[in-house]
Amino acid sequence: MLAPIDFSRIETALSTRPGWVELGLVVVCLASAWLVERRALRARGEDEAAQKHRRLHASFTRVVFPVTAIALVVLASFVYGRYVGAPFFLAIAAPLLIALAAIRMIIYGMRRLFHAERWLPTSERTIAFTVWGLVVLYFVGLLPEIATALEDLQIPIGKSRVSLMAIGSAFLAVVFTLIVTLWISGMIEQRLIRATQLDTNLRVVLAKFVKAVLLVVAVLIALSTIGFDLTLLSVFGGALGVGIGLGLQKLASNYIAGFTILLDRSIRLGDMVTVDGRMGAVSKVTSRYVVVRSLDGVEAIVPNETLVTTTVLNHSYSTRNIRIGMPVQISYDSDVEKALALMEKIARATARVLPEPNAPAAQLASFGDNGINLELGLWIGDPENGQGNVRSEINRAILKAFAANGIRLPSPQRDVRIVSVPPDLRTAEGQK
Repeated sequence: MLAPIDFSRIETALSTRPGWVELGLVVVCLASAWLVERRALRARGEDEAAQKHRRLHASFTRVVFPVTAIALVVLASFVYGRYVGAPFFLAIAAPLLIALAAIRMIIYGMRRLFHAERWLPTSERTIAFTVWGLVVLYFVGLLPEIATALEDLQIPIGKSRVSLMAIGSAFLAVVFTLIVTLWISGMIEQRLIRATQLDTNLRVVLAKFVKAVLLVVAVLIALSTIGFDLTLLSVFGGALGVGIGLGLQKLASNYIAGFTILLDRSIRLGDMVTVDGRMGAVSKVTSRYVVVRSLDGVEAIVPNETLVTTTVLNHSYSTRNIRIGMPVQISYDSDVEKALALMEKIARATARVLPEPNAPAAQLASFGDNGINLELGLWIGDPENGQGNVRSEINRAILKAFAANGIRLPSPQRDVRIVSVPPDLRTAEGQK
C-alpha cells in the first residue's frame, strides 16, 4: 500500500524553487497528455465524424489522456527523484490519474457489456464516486487502516477462512481483467469492421472468435491471479459437456449452425430471403439467430438451426435481380398485339424495371373462359424496396393506356341453356 500524502508539505513545497519546478512538471505532463489526446482524435477523424466513430472514442481515445499522463508523470518522478529529491506534487498527481483511467475503463467495460440500459448512467456515477472516494481515503491516510480491518474480517468457506480483503481483491482483479479484455477486443473489432477488403461474414466471424478467445484467456488469467486451482475446471468442463449433450442440444446446434452460416457465406447481411413463409432482408447475423426484417417492418428472429436444416430462398445469393410476372386479361375482341406492345412500353418506362440484360417482355399466356390471358415479365434489381409498389404503378399505367387505346378488360360471362322444362312448370306457364 502506498503511503498517504502529507498535506503539511504543500506550503513548504510552494515556498521553494524546486517545489514550483515540480508543480510546473505536473502541468507540462498534463498539457502534453492533452495534446496527445487531441492528436489521436484528429488522426481518427473523431472531430469531423463524431457520430460515425462514436464507439471508437469510447474505447482507445477514452484512456489516451490518463494513460499518457501517468507515463509522463512516472518518468518525471524518476528524473526528479534522482536529480532533485523526493517528489511531492508528482506523487499526488499519480493516484489521481490512475483513478481517472480506472473510472474510464470501468465505464467503457460496462457500456460494452450492457449497452444502453436505463440504470447505466446511475451506475457510472456510482463507480466514479466510489473510485474518487477511495482516492480521498488514500490521501487522508485512512485507506491502509480500512485494508487492515478488512484483512481481519474472515469468512469461513468449507475448511478454510477467507478475508474480505482477499475477496475484494479477487473481485477487482476479475473486473479489471475483463475490462481490459473488452477494451482490447473492441479495438480489434473496430479494425475488422473497417477492413472492407474482407467479406462481411468473415469480419463478423473473426470479431466474435477473437472476443470469445480473449474473454476465455482473461477469465483464466483472473482465476490464476486470485489463486484458483485451474485443474478444477476439467471437472466443470466435463459437467458442461454432459449438460450440452443432454439439455442444451438446441442451443449448441444453433451456435454451431451460426458459425457454419457465417463461414460458408450462404446468408449475408442485406440478403433478401424467404424463410418460414416470410420474406425480408437480413438485418443482423449472430452466432445464435438471424434477424429477418420484412417489408412491413416486422422483424423475425430465426434460429440458425432453421436456416441450416430447412430450405431458404435467397433472392440475392448470386444476384439481386428478381423476376416479377404480372398477369393481365383482355377481351377476345381486343387487339392482342397492340396490348402486348403497350405493356412492354409501360414496363420499360418504369424507373425500377431493369432494361437489361433481360428486357421487359409481354406474352400471350393462355385463352381463358372470359378473355385472353397475357403476362408481362420484368426484372428489378432492388427487391428490398418491395414488389407491390412496382405492380401498382405498372397496373395503373396499363389500365390508363388500355382505356385510351380501346382495349377492353373482360367481365365474367356465363351462358345458361335450358335443356327441358318440367311438365308442372309448362302447365303453370300456360295458365298464365
